[in-house]
Amino acid sequence: MGGRERLAALDPSFDAGTVDIDDADVLDLLDPVVQEWWVEQFGEFVPGNGGFFTPPQKEAIPLIHRGENALICAPTGSGKTLASFTGIINELFGKARADELDNSVYCLYVSPLKSLANDIHRNLAVPLSGISGKLDERGEDVELRHAIRHGDTSDSERQAMLETTPHILNTTPETLAILLNSPKFKEKLRTVEYVIVDEIHSLAENKRGTHLSVSLERLEAMAENSPTRIGCSATVEPLDTVAQFLVGGEYDPDTGAYDSRDYEIVDTRFAREFDVELSCPTDDLINTPQEVVTERFYGELHELIQDHTNTLVFTNTRSGAERVLKRLRERFDAYDEGNSGCHHGSLSKEKRQEIEGALKAGDLDVVTTSTSLELGIDMPHLDLVVQVGSPKSVAALLQRIGRAGHQLGETVEGRVVALDRDELIECAVMLKKAHEGFVDRVFIPENAQDVATQHVYGMAINGVRPEREVRSILQRAYPYRGYTDEQWEQLLRYLTADYDGMEDKNVYAKVWRDTNDPPDGEYHYDEYDVGEPLIGKRGRMARVIYMTNIGTIPDSFTCDVFTRSGDRWVGQLDEEYLDTLEKGDVFVLGGDNYEYRYRRGSKVYVDPTAARPTVPSWFSERLPLSYDLGREILTFQRDLLERLERGGMPEVRNWLREYPLDEHSVRAVARMFREQVAYAGSESVSTDERLVVEEELDKGEYERRYYVHSNYGRRFNDGFSRLLAYHVAQTANANVQVAVADNGFTLSMPLNRKVDIEGLIRELDPTAVRADLRASLDGTDLLQRYFRINATRSLMILKRYKGYEKSASEQQVSAEMLLSFAQELGEFAVVEETYREILEDKLNVSGIETVLTDIDRGVIDVVATRVDSPTPRAFGLATLMASDVVLAEDESAVLQEFHRRVLDEIDGEGAVATDG
Repeated sequence: MGGRERLAALDPSFDAGTVDIDDADVLDLLDPVVQEWWVEQFGEFVPGNGGFFTPPQKEAIPLIHRGENALICAPTGSGKTLASFTGIINELFGKARADELDNSVYCLYVSPLKSLANDIHRNLAVPLSGISGKLDERGEDVELRHAIRHGDTSDSERQAMLETTPHILNTTPETLAILLNSPKFKEKLRTVEYVIVDEIHSLAENKRGTHLSVSLERLEAMAENSPTRIGCSATVEPLDTVAQFLVGGEYDPDTGAYDSRDYEIVDTRFAREFDVELSCPTDDLINTPQEVVTERFYGELHELIQDHTNTLVFTNTRSGAERVLKRLRERFDAYDEGNSGCHHGSLSKEKRQEIEGALKAGDLDVVTTSTSLELGIDMPHLDLVVQVGSPKSVAALLQRIGRAGHQLGETVEGRVVALDRDELIECAVMLKKAHEGFVDRVFIPENAQDVATQHVYGMAINGVRPEREVRSILQRAYPYRGYTDEQWEQLLRYLTADYDGMEDKNVYAKVWRDTNDPPDGEYHYDEYDVGEPLIGKRGRMARVIYMTNIGTIPDSFTCDVFTRSGDRWVGQLDEEYLDTLEKGDVFVLGGDNYEYRYRRGSKVYVDPTAARPTVPSWFSERLPLSYDLGREILTFQRDLLERLERGGMPEVRNWLREYPLDEHSVRAVARMFREQVAYAGSESVSTDERLVVEEELDKGEYERRYYVHSNYGRRFNDGFSRLLAYHVAQTANANVQVAVADNGFTLSMPLNRKVDIEGLIRELDPTAVRADLRASLDGTDLLQRYFRINATRSLMILKRYKGYEKSASEQQVSAEMLLSFAQELGEFAVVEETYREILEDKLNVSGIETVLTDIDRGVIDVVATRVDSPTPRAFGLATLMASDVVLAEDESAVLQEFHRRVLDEIDGEGAVATDG
């Protein structure tokens, strides 16, 4: 009796999504041989004891047996992936024993990382070999094959999969898209009955997920039966949105209606016990000597590592990960190359795999990393995670901390260390919200034309088909549910090269679109209705071009920096860093200051200068603060101010002690706000009901600076600052310098220029934001870089053609030559997608529109305050304009000077300095 039949026999009305089911019911769903293996692995089942299955396993296994689409949300290490595979393996072994499995694929496991796919592949071998062995003991020769296929799979291995096809195939989104266009292997996918998408949150928020969502709809269209889709994630929100992204929907081309397929949600995200606390080496991060802070930090970190078996230390930059490991080894004899290591994306694949293997085996006392180990291999011996600095979102915090405590019933232990006053507030709010079950939302890109280009081209290559069918498959994917007629026509105009001059630029048609006269007479229309519009591929090299150029991960490169006079080479910059630079910005390279002038392809031209830096060198490497967490911080600030006004410092400190903070953190946060209010008043603090603009006149530097306390995250502030700078430049005819951070931004201009920033913000029209931001991007390096990325994704620029591989810097040169031509074509698909991606995905234009609408409605007030020196909440913004923050001693000196000025202005200076 199969799993579905056993479930029905238990209770025909049983609904796993609504009825509590105990361990015995779940165990009874499994075939006796699978039950036997499970008991051997996880211990003897004792009825009534509970805890035999983890919460996600108990809820998910029945759903999978019923063939229900499901989004499984559970902490890392709680068994959600095993839950998915157990239900599927149970079904497939039943088919194999009945000789019902063909030489084809029945289950697809899709992972965002090759390392994760490799790890799952190794872990999957355990139940498959164990259950096969038990069947062999009973005289049954049953094989359930599994294999892994991604970019590192050899040609011989790929060929072998055609001859002996795995029943379970582990792969990545990019490889799946290639397999759907493989003339032979795509036939092996028609039997797929299950699709598992692991770490779905890391895919849904970017174009890799958009690409996968359309691939799943193409698979749906060709499969013999609709595959059951299972998504797995430790941290994701909103659950229904991500579930709909997973399952797709049914699109009615006649009415344009979109109905999501059915799904169930297994929400056990907070089923594990968390022991997480924020600490700070001192209650005074400004005046405590840097060497004291450093000594305390490494001393406490060393004690934590020694008290645990395996410790994983996350930092916010790759250089930070290297530095922490280096200083641990320098300060303590306990660490050497044999028991400690570093892991990040800049290291070789061999080095990363070496560290991963040692972590998995429990051979390393400590490993430092940036983001590369957030997802991936199972680390069963890891019992502590330390996060240095703010991970910038609750989701990232839970993902990282959740790497520890993988054994059932084990408490997840994490420590967050704040070394910066602004991040201290971020982390305090973050930990409190995590304890309350808050998770930042995932924002899914919509209607991406570059991804649509690849899939429409791929479908055309697979054969002539009705245009209506191609569009319908695209629109069944959740990100394209709102795709309009205008967007479709825009896409087809590009794909058919329906523009004068495109071929002169070596941009050729990729498909034909016709009702009567196909090119070269190679197609036949007998199976279609007369006059039905059809789409087919154009060009004999179409399949080769497609298979060697698709994917959504952009290539990147470093730019050589030269002085304009003398053409002297001074170093290199990551091209992402150039997104932050405007003409006139000053940055530090090799210890010297340079003023950015312009870029040509992969060369950057600068002028040496004595002016101070305006953009910190770490800017492009750190993750941005999430928009949702930024809003929570603003609410926190309002709550704190209310308590400060009502009960003073004692009430504030008692309230903060309800948060998972150590005493240093409590006193440091309380003191900052006490000094802020004493110096500039409570209305100098932004809240969820107030946006503060702080104006400072620096007569020594002959500058006027505006600190805009918009605590909505760096993406929001990047967009909002560009919008304001655009309007300021039009209003005051002034050269405006901008420095952006997560908690706000700074606008700087000559002292003899004055702009009513408060009034300007109030007058901004929310409905004009997109047009104004778009206009502000004209001629920027940001526009040029994103056009290159989207032109390459759209196959307008080919990375590989006839054996030649075009580097990212060569792609950039091609893009710069094409951009002005493309912009003159009107609403050209690649240009429109470039603007859409920058505005929506990078600059958070929807968040800006929301805030400006709230200002327009009076929900948020705009308050201006004028100061002689930056307020404590502006110290971080002010240091961006005052020194290179990489030089800690410079930053410390500047902060101390700011702090001294504040204290000098406050009556009862001594009381303030010690009260906290």
